[in-house]
Amino acid sequence: MDLDYTTLHQMRRQHPAWRLLVAEHAPLVASFLHRVFIAPNVRSMAQANLVEALNDTLYDLRERLGEQAFPRSALDYLNDWAAHDKGWLRKFYPPGTDEPQFDLTPATERALTWLASLTERSFVGTESRLLTLFALLQQMSEGTDTNPETRIAELHKRRDAIDAEIAQVLGGHMPLLDDTALKDRFQQFTSLARELLGDFREVEHNFRQLDRKVRERIALWDGGPTQGRGALLREILGERDAIAESDQGKSFRAFWEFLMSQARQEQLSALLDHVLALDPVAQLAPDARLRRVHYDWLEAGEHAQRTVAQLSQQLRRFLDDQAWLENRRIMELLHGIEARAVALRDAPPPGEVFGVDALHPAVQLPLERPLFRPAAAVALNDAPVQVGDAGVDAAALFTQVRVDKAALAAHVRQALQTRAQVSLGELLHMRPLQQGLGELVAYLQLASVAAQAVVDEAVQETVHWTASDGVQRSATLPRVIFVRT
Repeated sequence: MDLDYTTLHQMRRQHPAWRLLVAEHAPLVASFLHRVFIAPNVRSMAQANLVEALNDTLYDLRERLGEQAFPRSALDYLNDWAAHDKGWLRKFYPPGTDEPQFDLTPATERALTWLASLTERSFVGTESRLLTLFALLQQMSEGTDTNPETRIAELHKRRDAIDAEIAQVLGGHMPLLDDTALKDRFQQFTSLARELLGDFREVEHNFRQLDRKVRERIALWDGGPTQGRGALLREILGERDAIAESDQGKSFRAFWEFLMSQARQEQLSALLDHVLALDPVAQLAPDARLRRVHYDWLEAGEHAQRTVAQLSQQLRRFLDDQAWLENRRIMELLHGIEARAVALRDAPPPGEVFGVDALHPAVQLPLERPLFRPAAAVALNDAPVQVGDAGVDAAALFTQVRVDKAALAAHVRQALQTRAQVSLGELLHMRPLQQGLGELVAYLQLASVAAQAVVDEAVQETVHWTASDGVQRSATLPRVIFVRT
């Protein structure tokens, strides 16, 4: 985009980020939204909670600046910030509730990120950025090279470097990063982690814009002769496929598949615990939320996935409504025919009223008729009835075990209240199997029908339980992960 005078003048008038920077109460808006949404990484907040937080902020400011500093109420300010001419907040109603929610817009988050970059930093690292740029260029060069000899030579070179490093470590010379290099790389990681959380809001915004366009077209579609329902659906599904197959959609899908791996999450947790425990990193006083930043990524990705699910639900409702309307039109036509027939019953018109030509002649050859087949005679056994053994224990008929799937599902939901996901092994550790193999099969059946369950075939998990006869039993199965929606 060219930053000429006309473009910048138009952006100054219409772009929400620029309007925020030149607003009269920009310090209040920016500081409050950063403290409430950005710092704790809150995706959305109920209106009552947000009004309460803004009331506390306004009270402190009025104590310092006077009662006339900000005369309006907190709710008026929030509605003004969410108005179309501002566009700093998004006010919406989640499905199934009548309480409004507020969330940041991508433009507001970009403005807050730019304001945060204006602050002076005591340490500015450049080595990690150069290494990142070099690694990206190397990946692009190697990923597009079609010469097998060049690829093999590069792999041999990399293997020789690894062998030399192994020999150096075995010889007692282990190169370590100094404090400056650690601080440099940690600042780069923190910056990229925050930028990634901001990118999710923009991805979700793009999906939401597509959902809005779909709703508008469905609401305005009248089913006229110029455009049939099939043409509308092809257009809508084509746009959705275009979003999914775009560079942004493919990158988001690859990121989601990478992060959904339980092994990757455990590896990220172990790496974060190790790095945050280092003394040079601790001296930087990092944010405590960095320890679970990968779970914040997962939660932000779920919001984008939920937006896509709402788009699919809207298409399904459109199909159901149109099918109902078509059935209703057919019934109206049938009732009209019946009413017309009743009206003509006493005075039928002369001549032939209506006729239907035969579709094809009904020809039935004599040899096509089936021959007579007599019924088979039933042989009855007139042997006397033998008396059975009355000493059989019938208690086994009344000792059947019934597994309560509702209780198991409640246990899964209770475990997901405090965490983003939980594996089947962790569930059984918190609540061991009481009914043996039947209860384990019930857990697997719940995972097979639940949309928020994932099966990792690459990782095997062993579970143990005690049978009714006191024998310890075990089973090895792929890892099953339940994810919070």
